[in-house]
Amino acid sequence: MEVFARSAAAPVTGLSPLARVTTLVQTQLDLVEARIIEQAAAFDPAIEGYVTYAIGGRGKRLRPLVALLAGGATGQINSGHVDLAVIVELIHLATLVHDDIMDEAERRRSQPTVNARWGNSLSVLLGDCLFAHALNLSTSFDNSEISRAIARTASEICSGEMIQTQRRFDLKLSVEDYLRIVKMKTGSLFAAAAELGATISEADAAIIKILKDFGMRVGTAYQIYDDCLDIAGNESATGKTLGTDLRKGKFTLPMLIFLRSASEFERERCSSFILDGRCEEVTEILKNRSANGALDESIAAGSDLIREAQTNIESLPSNAHLEGLFALGDALREMFEQLRT
Repeated sequence: MEVFARSAAAPVTGLSPLARVTTLVQTQLDLVEARIIEQAAAFDPAIEGYVTYAIGGRGKRLRPLVALLAGGATGQINSGHVDLAVIVELIHLATLVHDDIMDEAERRRSQPTVNARWGNSLSVLLGDCLFAHALNLSTSFDNSEISRAIARTASEICSGEMIQTQRRFDLKLSVEDYLRIVKMKTGSLFAAAAELGATISEADAAIIKILKDFGMRVGTAYQIYDDCLDIAGNESATGKTLGTDLRKGKFTLPMLIFLRSASEFERERCSSFILDGRCEEVTEILKNRSANGALDESIAAGSDLIREAQTNIESLPSNAHLEGLFALGDALREMFEQLRT
């Protein structure tokens, strides 16, 4: 009997769709959580407290979840998968520290950001320390290709962030440019989690490629969700500072779709609002579904990417963990739909 029915899972009382997926690998996720907390002790005592703070706010742990499910979909989950899950989450946490500095964000996971507490200089170095520590942990794999892939992914993430920063306030940024940036800065880590989860299970090359593509599509979709959330979300519900994208001149998918179909007058008006710091007015324009469908179209684009990811893994041999990947896609699509309300 399947643990999950593809795209038609019956709800479990008291659990969100995403929480329901995590129950499949909860034992391993608990190990990952404990290992992440333990990492603070690997640093000099003088900075251990900062590391503990940075890694202490428990998030969704989506990247570890993808790594574990991909490992289970292609074999037995082992200690190598747990190691991988810890590493990809540490890389993600490093990017969050740096993102909050660039966005001047004040809250993350319902607590003050590292930069809000200790300033930018210390926060930059802390993010660097987390990156370096994750790369150091990756050298413990017997298969050196895994550590090389993790290093390439870290480089890809940083390059994507640099290109996004370079293109701030760029009205010539296209949807295609945006998607390339998103794949680099977010999709690549999801792709590595899925790819290397299967690699550790010694899956066939064709299966590894399919799962890597799954991770890339899901990760790209998740960034689109996060960008839509920055416009349509509620700060008290999300526990983090919202509205930073427009304030920092980062034109995300809803904005780009709006600009693509807007009149010259509307483009100039929105541009002047952003340059004048009147970003709340632009947000209200993007949220106004009766005037434009930019937000809904962005939501649909993210949902479509997830459906494509699910379709691509239909050819793989079915087991409970593969069904978990399908269910993860369903949970993310439901998160998109909640943005419509």
